[in-house]
Amino acid sequence: MKIRAHKQVIESILINLQPFLEKKDASQITSHVYFETQNDDCIVRGTDQEIGLQIVTDQFEIDHPGSFTANGRKLLDIVRILKDDEIVLELFDNSLLIKQRHSKFKLPVFDPQSYPSFPGIDEKPKITLDSLSLIKNLKKITPAIDTNNPKYELNGALINIKKERTDLVGTDTRRLAIATIPNDSLQELSLILPKKAILEIQKLFLDQIEIYYDETTLIITNQNYFFFTRLINGKFPDYERIIPQSLKYQIELPRKEMLEAIRMITTISHDIKITFLSDAVLFNSLSADNVEAKTEIELETGIDTRFEVSLNSRYLLDFLAQVEHEKFLIGLNESTLPFLVRDENFITIIMPIIA
Repeated sequence: MKIRAHKQVIESILINLQPFLEKKDASQITSHVYFETQNDDCIVRGTDQEIGLQIVTDQFEIDHPGSFTANGRKLLDIVRILKDDEIVLELFDNSLLIKQRHSKFKLPVFDPQSYPSFPGIDEKPKITLDSLSLIKNLKKITPAIDTNNPKYELNGALINIKKERTDLVGTDTRRLAIATIPNDSLQELSLILPKKAILEIQKLFLDQIEIYYDETTLIITNQNYFFFTRLINGKFPDYERIIPQSLKYQIELPRKEMLEAIRMITTISHDIKITFLSDAVLFNSLSADNVEAKTEIELETGIDTRFEVSLNSRYLLDFLAQVEHEKFLIGLNESTLPFLVRDENFITIIMPIIA
């Protein structure tokens, strides 16, 4: 097999495939990328068998068709140090040669027939969701998804498809984020998507996609990409039970001013106290030493009593980073109970710090 392409083409493909490769053990075939020619296209794959990506491109010149594998990390390192010009990849004597002008590198290869197969979409049900809304709203809840929780299902997001709406839900047990997409669906379905997969979906897909699934796998495709991820097998917490059914106080707050005030206080402490008065909102740092930060916003809150809540500022900052409007709503009950922040179809419920 012998193919050639500009450095930028090869480098871009290899960068996209890095998150899908086995990192710890270079002796595994899953640390390799797989190249195959098909008619005038080149198919490139990477997978650790939990998550996988296939890229189809017509940007290669195919001198001799065939297939090969090579270590994805090492191949990228070699491509990066070469000049901004055409690179030749050639399978020769059971090795991969990487050539450019007077430079030549050699990498070991595995039998391409042993490379893990990708799942197919034949006979798999299709999910009928507006794909752009799905990707946009997954981004909103991503910061709330846990990373190394012993309850494995919390290391992913719930996609809960109902007949009239779809809820996207993430939690790290200290906060719960829910984004709701209106839809008209004949099916009701719940899937738990790993956080790693969600992060890659946001990088790869910016246009309309097709989504397929079965009991263990979710597949997303468009013209150039074929992406799959294994689903998390588990029972997600009953998130609807955590949403407050009534609120004692509901206050409309300006996003920009709140963001500026909170960031000012976090130069001293990430744990903060917010005090709501009838005509102002006060912000104080919560730090163990004698360093202190204070600021306030003049605002008619509509409440007739003093209300204080202490919290980890990161949770509120993550929410505000996704707010699309100039104002948002905060809903409060008691200082020791979870409170709610809302921006239309997106809410986050935050546990306060209790002294």
